[in-house]
Amino acid sequence: MRTWATIAVLASSWLIFGVICSEPIAATSGVAQNATPFPTPTSLKKITVSNAEFGLKRVDTKGNVTIFQTTRVPLQQGNAYGWRIKLKDYQGEVKWREVLRLPKAPETWGTDRGEDFSMSPDGMTSVTRRTQSAPEGVIENFWTITPGDPVGKHRIEVYIDDRLISTFEFEIIPVK
Repeated sequence: MRTWATIAVLASSWLIFGVICSEPIAATSGVAQNATPFPTPTSLKKITVSNAEFGLKRVDTKGNVTIFQTTRVPLQQGNAYGWRIKLKDYQGEVKWREVLRLPKAPETWGTDRGEDFSMSPDGMTSVTRRTQSAPEGVIENFWTITPGDPVGKHRIEVYIDDRLISTFEFEIIPVK
């Protein structure tokens, strides 16, 4: 009986030793080779700003949007102001957050697209979150002047993930 026990112990130790010392099998299968890769999250992509501009939005007769760069925006109903940021060597979707700080609360707040929008209890700061397709690495956002918007110094901060990528300081001025 002892002989059989000794043989069993030796045989199992050789088997275990063989498993421990063996090389792993390289796992390759047709499924793994043909799998579609998941899109890389924004947080894992390198974000570098190649150009950032702020100003009045101008739309020509063909629908092309340009920005007349200025830091002084006339308080005139219908004027649209905002920013455009070009990300270097970037394509795909971008999740960004914009923080707009006003000198005092406007009479009304609102957005056109129903995006994730919130404001501070004092009504002086808004936060807009959006996921935007950026096939050429361009993201942008514009605001339209409406009655009750305050004059004075404003500030927009744009974040990707939780990283500040651009700040725009400007002033809404009364029209004479």
